[in-house]
Amino acid sequence: MEHIEKKPVTPRTDKEKQAIVNRLKRVEGQVRGVQKMIEEDRYCVDILVQISAINAALNKVGYSLLERHTKHCVSSAIKSGEGEAAIDELMEVVKQFSK
Repeated sequence: MEHIEKKPVTPRTDKEKQAIVNRLKRVEGQVRGVQKMIEEDRYCVDILVQISAINAALNKVGYSLLERHTKHCVSSAIKSGEGEAAIDELMEVVKQFSK
């Protein structure tokens, strides 16, 4: 499936953008922490627990974006008669996201 860059139907508010950026910065910090744990030869289980927390945090960001996309972009497309394409696109990204 070819990726075409699109703008959101309803642009994210500054508050929404900041919340996402803050979450991603926390994830970035967690990843750096895992790198340090590896360098320090820390216990495998402790590292795995941190990796699990990183995955959960990224999933939370992803589900938040999926929810917003569905409520704004897909909803708008349905109302304007372009719902089938938007739903197909959504389903493809949900499949990719849930791998």
